Amino acid sequence: MEIKDKIAVVTGVSHGIGLATVQALLDKGVKVAGWGRTKPELQHDNFHFFSCDVQQYESVKQAYAQTVEKLNGKIAILVNNAGLGIQANLEDQQVEDWHTMFNTNVHGLFYCTQLVIPGMKELEEGHIFNISSIAGLNGVPGMTGYAATKHAVRGISHSLFMEVRDFGIKVTCIYPGSTSTNFFDKIAGSLASPNMMRPEDIASTIIHALESHPNYHHVDIEVRPLMPKGKQK
Repeated sequence: MEIKDKIAVVTGVSHGIGLATVQALLDKGVKVAGWGRTKPELQHDNFHFFSCDVQQYESVKQAYAQTVEKLNGKIAILVNNAGLGIQANLEDQQVEDWHTMFNTNVHGLFYCTQLVIPGMKELEEGHIFNISSIAGLNGVPGMTGYAATKHAVRGISHSLFMEVRDFGIKVTCIYPGSTSTNFFDKIAGSLASPNMMRPEDIASTIIHALESHPNYHHVDIEVRPLMPKGKQK
């Protein structure tokens, strides 16, 4: 499927998977709106940054209105990438941190997605990508809150695709294993390493799904590093 000149929104674009996805979309001729709190160091005629805190509904609404006006069209691609994890056992989790994870990973995804669906229905096409995690499929000790949010992303994705599939809209949920991003900067005992997947690998998966036949729908995509501990002797 041809995606050149389509309008895409990617959240959480300052680094990692979000930035790699923006670059991959630009390489395909897509017009990209980046929503985030921090502007990436990226200059491209087809890239437009809009300051947005996905935790705040009014901020999302403003970014959406600015995007539609600036790019003069309807959004055909949404990549819900913004997310974070705060390590703690459930009994030790700060209430504020629990709320922060849900406000970003779940509520932010809801705000962004709800706004783009009407336009996609008018286009009679669209593709929504929700970046979950292996933690959306399995339990992770010490990351109960994060796993809860990513399980929620899975449930939203599975239900939503059934709601919008008859309008020509795809919903794809991606479950990455360990990926070399700054996600691990605040996780005790975990550091990004060359044995992890690259953000560019996740971005390439998104492009592959986007370019598939309109009647071919990737519902769930689980990806993991082949040798997470490196080559064994």
